[in-house]
Amino acid sequence: MRIQSYDIIPALQPHVKSICTMECESGADRSYIRVLPDTCVELFLNYTSTPVAIINDELHKSSIFTFRMSRPMDIQMRKGEGVVAICFQPGMAYKFIQVPMDILSDTTTDLADVWGFMGPEIEDKMAGFSNNEMRVNLIQQYLFKALANVKDDLPIVDCLKQVQLSGGLIPVGKLVSNTGLSQRHLSRKFHEHVGLSPKEYLRVSRFIRSLNHLKRYPALSLTEVAYKSGYYDQAHFIRDYKDYTGATPRQLLQAEHIFY
Repeated sequence: MRIQSYDIIPALQPHVKSICTMECESGADRSYIRVLPDTCVELFLNYTSTPVAIINDELHKSSIFTFRMSRPMDIQMRKGEGVVAICFQPGMAYKFIQVPMDILSDTTTDLADVWGFMGPEIEDKMAGFSNNEMRVNLIQQYLFKALANVKDDLPIVDCLKQVQLSGGLIPVGKLVSNTGLSQRHLSRKFHEHVGLSPKEYLRVSRFIRSLNHLKRYPALSLTEVAYKSGYYDQAHFIRDYKDYTGATPRQLLQAEHIFY
């Protein structure tokens, strides 16, 4: 698997977390990976005639959105496959789709079912280009145009920033008081923009924080990782790993096919 990252234009940086191309070389074996849940929506734009991937035993032939997952996703890349992969910032995919995220959570959906005729149009143009820089520039132009008539929902943007700055450790009550919204209203906004309740969003954010600690500080014990990540006890730490990865933290460290 060959992966190349690209710069994001300034206007899209608040909304797009990363852009890269992913190519599975023709002579390579199919690559099986397990992708762990996070708080983001991802778009995979196919520019080849090869199907995109087998995801949880289902073959996807064309470009797809993968919406916020609550469980790990098993992906098998296809020989000769090439995609531009866009990972949206938490809560920001809503601006490009304008469908409540809680309706789409835990789904993998064909691009044409979300963007209509624009999906095949983008695929056709990308297939005709000679290099990936042109393909990435094209999709950034489409995303930039989509922002023209969409305004920020300031309370949700502010909440997501607070969660990010706290590493997922800010209490729900603090988010409620900081926004001035009722807890019910804030929860409705989270479901619409992120696909999760504030409580579940904080839980996933804490889990992601712990994954980052596992990567950055391999010498730490699992107990220290749990503590630094904001877990009250080892039981909750292990439960989250089993729910979100299908493995214990120690098993995750030893697994070569799990992507995080």
